[in-house]
Amino acid sequence: MDSRGRGVQGSSEEQRSLDPLNPFPPWRDGPLLFRRFMRIILYKIIIRLSRMLGLWVFAVFAWVVASGYYVFFPYRVRNSVRFYRMLFPEREGLYHRWCAWRQFHNFTDVFFDRFLLTEYDDITSTSEGLEYLDAACRRQEGGILLMSHMGNWEVAAHILKRKKRDLRLLLYMGVKYKEQLERIQKRSLSQSGISIIAVDEQGGSPLDFIEGIKFIESGGTVSLTGDLVWKKDQRTVAVKFLGHAVRLPEAPYLLALLSGAPILIFFAFRTGKRQYHFTMSKPIYIRVSSRRERAAAIQHAAQQYADILEETLKRHPLQWYHFEPFLL
Repeated sequence: MDSRGRGVQGSSEEQRSLDPLNPFPPWRDGPLLFRRFMRIILYKIIIRLSRMLGLWVFAVFAWVVASGYYVFFPYRVRNSVRFYRMLFPEREGLYHRWCAWRQFHNFTDVFFDRFLLTEYDDITSTSEGLEYLDAACRRQEGGILLMSHMGNWEVAAHILKRKKRDLRLLLYMGVKYKEQLERIQKRSLSQSGISIIAVDEQGGSPLDFIEGIKFIESGGTVSLTGDLVWKKDQRTVAVKFLGHAVRLPEAPYLLALLSGAPILIFFAFRTGKRQYHFTMSKPIYIRVSSRRERAAAIQHAAQQYADILEETLKRHPLQWYHFEPFLL
């Protein structure tokens, strides 16, 4: 683990391999075209069968795949068990394994609810804190919507855009060229009126960053994840999380600093079948009077995010969807 955060959250290739609806992990010595073909065909078959025979087909398939990952990928399970051991140090080992089992299976809800939302528009939600976003929109100051790999950010983006049709939302997402499922995902978001900047595994270009600043300055809201480091030489900021060191991406805080817009920390958690609850934090502004104060101001804001993330995690521990080592 290097000082710049290499491997903190794992590579984007490793993150992709944990998609429960993608039972073909990215084995580097396997034929790429065959893997891509099988992913596309299998996904389409499951969707078609679910439409014909009922949602139970999708649910059963997802359960089988998640169980298979738990049984046949012990490295992933060890990472999750280690994480839950740190989150619940007072509990016995079997409890940590049960948490990991539930984590793997709850992750399938992300894809199941995406299917329900896009096919049947059958997701309801409640919310708190969205008035902070309303205020930022009224003032035309823009905003940075900071999301995490907890809950279901995609369902949140869809529903948020429907609730606030005048919201101009720009979403930074990974390109993941090899993943047809992700292209379907992006197309679905675009059809909802959400603008997307596709960032490749090299972290994108400075022009992507500039485009985000211009979008914010025009009164728009930019959304990106605050807990995933894309590449080993990405600029990061050190924080404490569960008593351990973690390095988080610096980009959201630079956007806030340079644009003057607030950071709004946003979560969307599943509270029941086809039900979600959204929460949004009070706005976090990063303002400095000199360049010398920048690093400290950014670190303070990042630590605020880490504290909120930790507090929220303790309330929703089984909707934590990091499967690679997160803590240093």
